[in-house]
Amino acid sequence: MGVKKRIYLDHAATTPMRPEAMAAVAEGMTRWANPSSPHAEGRAARAALEEARARIKAALGWTGELIFTSGASEALWIALNRAKVQRRIVSAVEHDAVFRAAPGADVLPVMGRDADGTGEPDCDFLAGYLAEPGKALVAIQAINSETGTGLIPYGQPPSIDLVREAGGVFLSDCSQLAGKGSLPNADMIVVSAHKLGGPPGVGALLVRDLAMLEPVGGHEFGYRMGTENLPGILGFAAALEAGDIGGWPTSAEQRFALKDLFWGSGEFIDIGHQCSHIFGAAMPHLSAAAQLIRFDAMGFAVSAGSACSSGTLKRSRALAAFGVDEDTASRTIRVSFGWNTTPAEIDAFREAWLEVAHDAARRA
Repeated sequence: MGVKKRIYLDHAATTPMRPEAMAAVAEGMTRWANPSSPHAEGRAARAALEEARARIKAALGWTGELIFTSGASEALWIALNRAKVQRRIVSAVEHDAVFRAAPGADVLPVMGRDADGTGEPDCDFLAGYLAEPGKALVAIQAINSETGTGLIPYGQPPSIDLVREAGGVFLSDCSQLAGKGSLPNADMIVVSAHKLGGPPGVGALLVRDLAMLEPVGGHEFGYRMGTENLPGILGFAAALEAGDIGGWPTSAEQRFALKDLFWGSGEFIDIGHQCSHIFGAAMPHLSAAAQLIRFDAMGFAVSAGSACSSGTLKRSRALAAFGVDEDTASRTIRVSFGWNTTPAEIDAFREAWLEVAHDAARRA
């Protein structure tokens, strides 16, 4: 009897590399020269890097500058620590990498379940913070990685207007949005290749104007130290060009159909504008840790919380900020879909969820 094929539903952590990206990385491995070297090999590597930079900007619809980084965490660190500002304001549901890069930042509440439920930043608080002395950088992510809630879902939300009117800088972590939807009209945007079918270890900081940042010397126009990862950058470009969420095997309707399942046998963590590729759901009578063990044994890869903290299964700061009570949060897992998720895999998880939920209810 053959081994049952496992089903991967943790794309918000890392999505599998697209074949096009793998091929581009392999091709990039043949270009071993340093793009900063003056000889012919170095010049060829530099030409490939700059071509990839232009391709990525075109695929993202970005007309500003692009600084290559080792991933989203480094891009966030550069933005939060090298921006020419005096203060930093970050939303309460940002990724842990934001809080590590900006300790002591003012924390902006969001409109969670105990407010109006939009999930968006509290603009009254934001206006108050922006009225204080000193130019501010405001960091608000596009899509929350634990719940799929869109914090800046449409074009030019009030939060961006407030920051612009105050003369501040608007930074958005778009790790869960890039390659799946249009980017917001921000001053700085963070993108991660391994969230969209590219290789791990490469990302980018998109900057409207490099004058917003203090240079540090080294590479990437003097704004980042370390030799560029050319094979990874080529894979990054290829992954973006391979397609977006509109070309996935599943439709948004097929993915959203799971909401009814979760509501019928548990609780869907529904807060404001919901994307179709990241869901949070709480199962009655069974902790998140127990669910992960059960689903893993059944051949399903899901998670609880963000990838950088889910290994500890500590209480989710984001869920608490969204107004999810501690008991519900302790039973919440994350299910996330990607470019190679199939309708059959969604159906298989539906059956597995019902089996585990019914068994947990029977034992309660």
